[in-house]
Amino acid sequence: MKTVWHFNTAPSVFVGRDSIKKLNQLMNKFNGTKILIVTDPGIKNAGILDKVLEVIDSKYEVKVYDEVLPEPPIDKALECYEIAKNFDPEVIIGLGGGSSIDLAKVVSVLHTYGGHPRDYFGENKVPGPVVPLIAIPTTAGTGSEVTPVSVLTDVENDVKMGISDTNIIPKVAILDPMLSIGLPPYVTATSGIDALSHAIESYTTIDYRYLKAQGEVIFQGSSSLTDHIALGAIQKIAKNLHKAVLQGTNVEAREEMLLASLMAGMAFANAGNAAAHALAYPIGGIVKSPHGEVTGLLLPYVMEYNVNVVPEKMAEVSKAFGLSEQHYSTEELAAEAPKIVLQLLEEIGLPSKLSQIGIKAEHIDQIAEKGLQQERLMRNNPRTPSVASLKELLNKAL
Repeated sequence: MKTVWHFNTAPSVFVGRDSIKKLNQLMNKFNGTKILIVTDPGIKNAGILDKVLEVIDSKYEVKVYDEVLPEPPIDKALECYEIAKNFDPEVIIGLGGGSSIDLAKVVSVLHTYGGHPRDYFGENKVPGPVVPLIAIPTTAGTGSEVTPVSVLTDVENDVKMGISDTNIIPKVAILDPMLSIGLPPYVTATSGIDALSHAIESYTTIDYRYLKAQGEVIFQGSSSLTDHIALGAIQKIAKNLHKAVLQGTNVEAREEMLLASLMAGMAFANAGNAAAHALAYPIGGIVKSPHGEVTGLLLPYVMEYNVNVVPEKMAEVSKAFGLSEQHYSTEELAAEAPKIVLQLLEEIGLPSKLSQIGIKAEHIDQIAEKGLQQERLMRNNPRTPSVASLKELLNKAL
């Protein structure tokens, strides 16, 4: 049984309206004047990139890569790496959703150590510090601004793969809600439900004392600190996700969702995610649905799968959504938690069945088998999974 846990996160975090104006002050802490900004066409077309460029002092030389794709394939990482090699940046900024920040992380590794992204898939494969990263999220979902994880799509093998290493945690995270105003409802919903899946999975993951893993691992199971942060994130999402989806200009809801996403990222960066994320990887190789949509869809079914192992925590999830222990027993509250999340999916217009995103019965065996192979995630699940039990879970979700 383990007796020690530790906690990693970004060294510096700025949250609030117009916090982007702190960028020059932060840049002064890094040596060098060459900045590579990694972003996507949507951020450029929405004028958000211009807002960031406007605040950067003229003494800095800036190169922009704005071709990031959702769920970025490996070839996009290599394409951006070629630009980095020619430009030789001293700071890399990831601007946008999780895809842009994740790609910035990969490029920082490749620019520092060379090689191919596949060389770093898995845990603790990055040799040491990388080009300093600044993360500026415009969606409230992945929490990538404070996590040691970067996910790419391995198109050749039809699967998503992750790099997990504390060396790729950004040095600075800037959360400015003004950069997310007017985000489309669907994007707000998929990113918000992703944050909820991070929060609930990290909250209900296996206790760090009982995690079966050899050596130093990135995801170490839940602790009292990750529990506190994750539950706080759940409470914020329960109060603000509807508002953020339905009122795109609600700055308060946007800021609270950015903070909730940050907190959920802090929690799962240390405790870890579990079965919903493990199963989402092979699903992401079959269909093109956004990562958040897939993890959110799977979440209530995984919660039901785990409910008898962590009933007290599932009961707390229900209470975070407003159910009262005066009217329900702990077991009843726990049983309601998956139902609440399933209802939430429907209320914010997201799919609640795998068949709705293109998964068919013939895919189930492959998903269960490949999902179980995601050991760094599955070992965190509070209920020990098997191929047979995962197939049962997936068939319920179909």
